[in-house]
Amino acid sequence: MAAGSVDRCVPDWAYVLLPAPPSSGPSRLGTPRENPYLCSDECDASNPDLAHPPQLMQDRERNSLITYWQTVTWRRHPEPLLANITMSWNKSLELTDDLQISFEYGRPTVMVLDKSMDHGRSWQPYQFYADDCLDAFNMVPKHVRDLSPANITRVICTEQYSRWVGSKNDKNVKLEVRGRFAVFAGPRLQNMDSLYTRMESMKGLRDFFTFTNLRLRLLRPALGGTYVQRDNLLKYFYAISNIEVPARCKCNLHASQCLLQDGNLQCQCEHNTTGQDCQRCKKGFKAKSWKSGSYLPAPNGNPNTCTTSGCEGYCECYGHSNRCSYIDYLNIVTCVSCKHNTRGQNCQHCRLGYFRNASADLDDESVCTECNCNQMGSVHDRCNGTGFCQCKDGAAGAKCDDCVVGYYWKQGCYPNVCDVEMLLCQNGGTCHQNQKCVCPPEFKGVLCQHSRCEAGKDCNAAASLRRPVATLLLCALLATLTPR
Repeated sequence: MAAGSVDRCVPDWAYVLLPAPPSSGPSRLGTPRENPYLCSDECDASNPDLAHPPQLMQDRERNSLITYWQTVTWRRHPEPLLANITMSWNKSLELTDDLQISFEYGRPTVMVLDKSMDHGRSWQPYQFYADDCLDAFNMVPKHVRDLSPANITRVICTEQYSRWVGSKNDKNVKLEVRGRFAVFAGPRLQNMDSLYTRMESMKGLRDFFTFTNLRLRLLRPALGGTYVQRDNLLKYFYAISNIEVPARCKCNLHASQCLLQDGNLQCQCEHNTTGQDCQRCKKGFKAKSWKSGSYLPAPNGNPNTCTTSGCEGYCECYGHSNRCSYIDYLNIVTCVSCKHNTRGQNCQHCRLGYFRNASADLDDESVCTECNCNQMGSVHDRCNGTGFCQCKDGAAGAKCDDCVVGYYWKQGCYPNVCDVEMLLCQNGGTCHQNQKCVCPPEFKGVLCQHSRCEAGKDCNAAASLRRPVATLLLCALLATLTPR
């Protein structure tokens, strides 16, 4: 067994038939002559001799007796026959070879393989399968051999494993992992150094082969022809005899073994690392930032061992400093040159302008988050422990980049000159963006509250400004036509 590998990845199973059948009693089957392995009469989950539970998809076949999981038949056609199969390992794994699913009596004409990298909280497609990719998923069909180094992580739809073949020898559906490896390592995987180099340098490549959960969505069963035979719906169902998931524990190249402990897979971490995936340095060994082990340089690679700074035992710096100093007159040992925007005797506080990330451990490099206070709306660039900045009068929001009611934003918050609720423009004036009143020609003032005709001033000019434009134009025209 390879270092950090799992010989047979035995998952926790979850099987859901969508929609659920109306009852859990016996289901009568119409077994085709092409496949003698399936039950020829009925299936009954309550009877051990007639049951076909999901666990049979990963049991070891003995004495050539094929065991299989099987759904109910498509007797509710045209309602779709849908089934979800979810596999969970509670551990990050990495595929090392082709994933293979063996279907008894016909491969589905439409299905999707999904994966999760966060224990089922979110899902993304791994590969689409259909007898007609354009019709089923609006995708152009592709083969893995069509991919190039630039798009090797592309999710494709393939028609290679969905067409009816009518043979027991062609019942497998694959996720071709070796084919993607071969893009870098060659057809026989002889140039592994090239693959390892790409694994180190190409963003997202290792993540493509990483998962915590897999899900198989079966969307349309094998038809055995072009059309559904509605007078023989008992012949349509899903049956899987085996699912092979060749994978190893993801230990970030910091473990040579992965063992089952308390029901969970656990990397036996080396190089002073810890965690289920050996994803961080042990306490006291954080003189430098944690890094995954490296395949390079070949053939032995680089373990990137976590090291101690020499301060530990005298002063805890939580991995944010590798130097300590004794201050004689205070009689204390303190960390020197705290990194990652930390400060304090033990680098346990955040620098001014940063606040503590509550979701990060104290030894996390991202423990301190920048306040990002708006310079125009805030008093200074510092914030409180929850990230809220101190705002100037009229400013609001966590970063002081908004205004309270009664203020408007213009490189800072200023009191409204006018608005539709409190300060209305007078004498027919209109409020423009809360910043000023646009007054009629005969009025003036902040709120158009003053008449231009006050104090004996000539009002004719102001009054003439109110004449309609059309009237002014007409008068000008008449002036040009009047005989002199």
